[in-house]
Amino acid sequence: MKAERLTIAGRAFGSRLIVGTGKYPSFDVMRRAHEASGAEIITVAVRRVNVSDRSKESLLDHIDPKRVMLLPNTAGCYSAEEAVRTARLGREAGLSNFVKLEVIGDEKTLFPDNEGLLEATRTLVKEGFVVLPYTNDDLVLARKLRDAGAAAVMPLGAPIGSGLGLRNPVNLQLLLEAITDIPVIVDAGVGTASDAAVAMEMGADGVLMNTAIAGARDPVKMALAMKLAIEAGRLAYEAGRIPKRLYATASSPIEGMI
Repeated sequence: MKAERLTIAGRAFGSRLIVGTGKYPSFDVMRRAHEASGAEIITVAVRRVNVSDRSKESLLDHIDPKRVMLLPNTAGCYSAEEAVRTARLGREAGLSNFVKLEVIGDEKTLFPDNEGLLEATRTLVKEGFVVLPYTNDDLVLARKLRDAGAAAVMPLGAPIGSGLGLRNPVNLQLLLEAITDIPVIVDAGVGTASDAAVAMEMGADGVLMNTAIAGARDPVKMALAMKLAIEAGRLAYEAGRIPKRLYATASSPIEGMI
Protein backbone atom coordinates (compact mmCIF):
# COMPACT_ATOMS: atom_id res chain seq x y z
CA MET A 1 0.00 0.00 0.00
CA LYS A 2 1.35 3.40 -0.96
CA ALA A 3 0.37 6.87 0.21
CA GLU A 4 -1.07 9.43 -2.17
CA ARG A 5 1.40 11.28 -4.38
CA LEU A 6 2.66 14.80 -3.74
CA THR A 7 1.53 17.21 -6.44
CA ILE A 8 3.12 20.64 -6.95
CA ALA A 9 1.91 22.90 -9.76
CA GLY A 10 0.37 19.91 -11.52
CA ARG A 11 3.51 17.75 -11.31
CA ALA A 12 3.22 14.55 -9.25
CA PHE A 13 6.01 12.98 -7.20
CA GLY A 14 6.10 9.56 -5.61
CA SER A 15 8.21 10.73 -2.66
CA ARG A 16 7.24 13.43 -0.19
CA LEU A 17 10.82 13.85 0.96
CA ILE A 18 12.90 16.67 -0.53
CA VAL A 19 16.63 16.63 0.15
CA GLY A 20 19.55 19.00 -0.30
CA THR A 21 23.12 18.85 -1.53
CA GLY A 22 25.23 20.73 1.01
CA LYS A 23 27.48 19.61 3.89
CA TYR A 24 28.14 16.06 2.66
CA PRO A 25 31.67 14.72 3.24
CA SER A 26 31.97 13.81 -0.44
CA PHE A 27 29.99 13.72 -3.67
CA ASP A 28 29.93 9.92 -3.50
CA VAL A 29 28.29 9.94 -0.07
CA MET A 30 25.83 12.55 -1.32
CA ARG A 31 24.89 10.40 -4.30
CA ARG A 32 24.38 7.27 -2.21
CA ALA A 33 22.33 9.18 0.37
CA HIS A 34 20.12 10.61 -2.35
CA GLU A 35 19.51 7.13 -3.71
CA ALA A 36 18.70 5.76 -0.25
CA SER A 37 16.27 8.61 0.44
CA GLY A 38 14.13 7.84 -2.58
CA ALA A 39 13.68 11.60 -3.03
CA GLU A 40 12.49 12.79 -6.42
CA ILE A 41 13.21 16.47 -5.74
CA ILE A 42 16.72 17.66 -4.87
CA THR A 43 17.34 21.27 -3.99
CA VAL A 44 20.55 22.98 -5.14
CA ALA A 45 21.87 26.39 -4.13
CA VAL A 46 22.34 28.34 -7.35
CA ARG A 47 25.36 30.07 -5.83
CA ARG A 48 27.10 26.71 -5.28
CA VAL A 49 26.79 25.68 -8.92
CA ASN A 50 29.38 26.79 -11.46
CA VAL A 51 26.96 27.91 -14.15
CA SER A 52 29.59 29.72 -16.20
CA ASP A 53 31.97 26.77 -16.77
CA ARG A 54 30.21 23.41 -16.76
CA SER A 55 33.42 21.67 -17.89
CA LYS A 56 34.64 21.70 -14.28
CA GLU A 57 33.40 19.13 -11.75
CA SER A 58 30.16 20.14 -10.13
CA LEU A 59 27.71 18.56 -7.72
CA LEU A 60 25.35 18.40 -10.72
CA ASP A 61 27.66 15.73 -12.17
CA HIS A 62 26.51 13.47 -9.35
CA ILE A 63 22.76 14.00 -9.79
CA ASP A 64 20.72 12.22 -12.47
CA PRO A 65 18.22 14.75 -13.87
CA LYS A 66 16.32 11.88 -15.51
CA ARG A 67 15.53 10.42 -12.08
CA VAL A 68 15.00 13.54 -10.00
CA MET A 69 13.87 17.13 -10.45
CA LEU A 70 16.35 19.85 -9.56
CA LEU A 71 14.95 22.57 -7.33
CA PRO A 72 17.25 25.61 -7.45
CA ASN A 73 17.21 27.72 -4.30
CA THR A 74 18.20 31.27 -3.53
CA ALA A 75 20.11 30.49 -0.33
CA GLY A 76 22.28 33.34 0.88
CA CYS A 77 20.11 36.12 -0.55
CA TYR A 78 19.25 38.97 1.81
CA SER A 79 16.96 41.07 -0.39
CA ALA A 80 14.11 40.52 -2.81
CA GLU A 81 16.19 41.96 -5.65
CA GLU A 82 19.09 39.60 -4.93
CA ALA A 83 16.79 36.56 -4.71
CA VAL A 84 15.02 37.41 -7.97
CA ARG A 85 18.35 37.87 -9.75
CA THR A 86 19.61 34.51 -8.44
CA ALA A 87 16.42 32.71 -9.50
CA ARG A 88 16.74 34.16 -13.00
CA LEU A 89 20.35 33.02 -13.16
CA GLY A 90 19.36 29.47 -12.24
CA ARG A 91 16.68 29.34 -14.91
CA GLU A 92 18.94 30.82 -17.57
CA ALA A 93 21.53 28.16 -16.72
CA GLY A 94 18.91 25.50 -17.47
CA LEU A 95 18.39 24.30 -13.90
CA SER A 96 14.62 24.72 -13.61
CA ASN A 97 11.76 27.21 -13.58
CA PHE A 98 10.89 25.82 -10.14
CA VAL A 99 12.57 27.77 -7.36
CA LYS A 100 12.80 27.38 -3.61
CA LEU A 101 12.70 31.04 -2.69
CA GLU A 102 14.72 32.24 0.28
CA VAL A 103 15.02 35.87 1.32
CA ILE A 104 16.89 35.92 4.62
CA GLY A 105 16.21 38.70 7.12
CA ASP A 106 18.54 37.82 9.98
CA GLU A 107 22.08 36.50 9.65
CA LYS A 108 22.18 34.68 13.01
CA THR A 109 18.82 32.87 12.96
CA LEU A 110 18.42 32.78 9.16
CA PHE A 111 14.77 33.68 9.65
CA PRO A 112 13.05 34.95 6.49
CA ASP A 113 12.44 38.58 5.63
CA ASN A 114 8.64 38.52 5.28
CA GLU A 115 8.30 41.69 3.23
CA GLY A 116 11.13 40.77 0.89
CA LEU A 117 9.82 37.23 0.50
CA LEU A 118 6.37 38.41 -0.51
CA GLU A 119 7.80 40.97 -2.93
CA ALA A 120 10.08 38.42 -4.59
CA THR A 121 7.26 35.87 -4.82
CA ARG A 122 5.02 38.31 -6.68
CA THR A 123 7.80 39.23 -9.08
CA LEU A 124 8.85 35.66 -9.88
CA VAL A 125 5.29 34.39 -10.29
CA LYS A 126 4.69 37.12 -12.88
CA GLU A 127 7.82 35.91 -14.70
CA GLY A 128 6.52 32.35 -14.92
CA PHE A 129 8.44 30.74 -12.07
CA VAL A 130 6.94 28.00 -9.92
CA VAL A 131 7.69 29.52 -6.53
CA LEU A 132 8.09 27.57 -3.28
CA PRO A 133 8.87 30.16 -0.59
CA TYR A 134 10.68 29.30 2.65
CA THR A 135 8.73 31.17 5.31
CA ASN A 136 8.09 31.58 9.01
CA ASP A 137 5.27 29.59 10.63
CA ASP A 138 3.06 32.64 10.10
CA LEU A 139 -0.47 31.83 8.95
CA VAL A 140 -1.17 35.35 7.74
CA LEU A 141 1.98 35.47 5.63
CA ALA A 142 1.32 31.98 4.27
CA ARG A 143 -2.07 33.13 3.01
CA LYS A 144 -0.51 36.18 1.37
CA LEU A 145 2.11 34.01 -0.33
CA ARG A 146 -0.58 31.66 -1.61
CA ASP A 147 -2.63 34.58 -2.88
CA ALA A 148 0.50 35.95 -4.60
CA GLY A 149 0.68 32.73 -6.61
CA ALA A 150 3.08 30.54 -4.63
CA ALA A 151 2.79 26.88 -5.69
CA ALA A 152 3.47 25.75 -2.11
CA VAL A 153 4.47 27.27 1.20
CA MET A 154 7.42 25.96 3.20
CA PRO A 155 7.25 26.97 6.87
CA LEU A 156 10.22 26.29 9.11
CA GLY A 157 9.93 23.76 11.90
CA ALA A 158 12.94 25.26 13.71
CA PRO A 159 15.97 27.35 12.67
CA ILE A 160 17.85 26.04 9.62
CA GLY A 161 20.34 23.32 10.49
CA SER A 162 19.45 23.37 14.21
CA GLY A 163 18.13 19.79 14.40
CA LEU A 164 15.72 20.89 17.14
CA GLY A 165 12.70 19.21 15.60
CA LEU A 166 9.29 20.87 15.46
CA ARG A 167 9.40 23.70 18.00
CA ASN A 168 6.14 25.27 16.86
CA PRO A 169 3.53 22.49 16.51
CA VAL A 170 0.57 24.72 17.34
CA ASN A 171 1.44 27.33 14.72
CA LEU A 172 2.13 24.63 12.15
CA GLN A 173 -1.18 22.90 12.88
CA LEU A 174 -3.08 26.16 12.44
CA LEU A 175 -1.28 26.76 9.15
CA LEU A 176 -1.96 23.22 7.93
CA GLU A 177 -5.65 23.55 8.70
CA ALA A 178 -5.93 26.89 6.90
CA ILE A 179 -3.82 26.22 3.77
CA THR A 180 -5.39 23.27 1.99
CA ASP A 181 -5.38 24.26 -1.67
CA ILE A 182 -1.59 24.18 -2.13
CA PRO A 183 1.02 21.93 -0.48
CA VAL A 184 2.50 22.84 2.89
CA ILE A 185 6.04 21.47 3.15
CA VAL A 186 7.93 21.69 6.43
CA ASP A 187 11.37 23.12 5.76
CA ALA A 188 14.23 23.35 8.27
CA GLY A 189 14.83 22.10 11.78
CA VAL A 190 14.36 18.34 11.40
CA GLY A 191 16.98 16.43 13.35
CA THR A 192 16.02 12.78 13.13
CA ALA A 193 13.46 10.41 11.66
CA SER A 194 10.87 10.87 14.41
CA ASP A 195 10.75 14.62 13.67
CA ALA A 196 9.90 13.88 10.06
CA ALA A 197 7.24 11.36 11.05
CA VAL A 198 5.58 13.82 13.42
CA ALA A 199 5.42 16.49 10.70
CA MET A 200 3.77 14.06 8.32
CA GLU A 201 1.35 12.77 10.95
CA MET A 202 0.24 16.37 11.50
CA GLY A 203 -0.74 16.57 7.84
CA ALA A 204 2.25 18.19 6.19
CA ASP A 205 2.39 17.44 2.48
CA GLY A 206 6.14 16.92 2.59
CA VAL A 207 9.38 17.65 4.42
CA LEU A 208 12.55 19.26 3.09
CA MET A 209 15.81 18.56 4.88
CA ASN A 210 19.54 18.67 4.35
CA THR A 211 21.66 18.86 7.51
CA ALA A 212 19.77 16.07 9.29
CA ILE A 213 20.99 13.67 6.60
CA ALA A 214 24.27 15.19 5.47
CA GLY A 215 25.47 15.83 9.01
CA ALA A 216 24.56 12.42 10.39
CA ARG A 217 27.31 9.96 11.38
CA ASP A 218 26.09 7.73 8.53
CA PRO A 219 24.26 9.90 5.98
CA VAL A 220 23.18 6.94 3.85
CA LYS A 221 21.51 5.14 6.75
CA MET A 222 19.88 8.36 7.92
CA ALA A 223 18.56 9.00 4.43
CA LEU A 224 16.88 5.61 4.45
CA ALA A 225 15.50 6.27 7.94
CA MET A 226 14.02 9.55 6.73
CA LYS A 227 12.46 7.86 3.71
CA LEU A 228 10.73 5.30 5.92
CA ALA A 229 9.67 7.95 8.45
CA ILE A 230 8.06 10.09 5.77
CA GLU A 231 6.19 7.11 4.36
CA ALA A 232 5.04 5.89 7.78
CA GLY A 233 3.97 9.36 8.91
CA ARG A 234 1.94 9.97 5.77
CA LEU A 235 0.22 6.59 5.95
CA ALA A 236 -0.63 7.22 9.61
CA TYR A 237 -2.12 10.61 8.69
CA GLU A 238 -4.19 9.12 5.89
CA ALA A 239 -5.32 6.26 8.14
CA GLY A 240 -6.45 8.60 10.92
CA ARG A 241 -5.21 8.17 14.49
CA ILE A 242 -7.46 7.14 17.37
CA PRO A 243 -8.59 9.94 19.68
CA LYS A 244 -6.55 10.55 22.80
CA ARG A 245 -8.28 9.55 26.03
CA LEU A 246 -7.52 10.28 29.66
CA TYR A 247 -8.44 6.78 30.85
CA ALA A 248 -7.86 3.27 29.58
CA THR A 249 -10.19 1.43 27.23
CA ALA A 250 -9.99 -2.33 26.95
CA SER A 251 -8.47 -3.72 23.76
CA SER A 252 -10.83 -6.68 24.07
CA PRO A 253 -14.08 -5.24 25.48
CA ILE A 254 -16.40 -7.61 27.34
CA GLU A 255 -19.61 -5.80 26.41
CA GLY A 256 -21.81 -8.04 24.32
CA MET A 257 -19.94 -11.21 25.27
CA ILE A 258 -22.00 -14.17 26.41
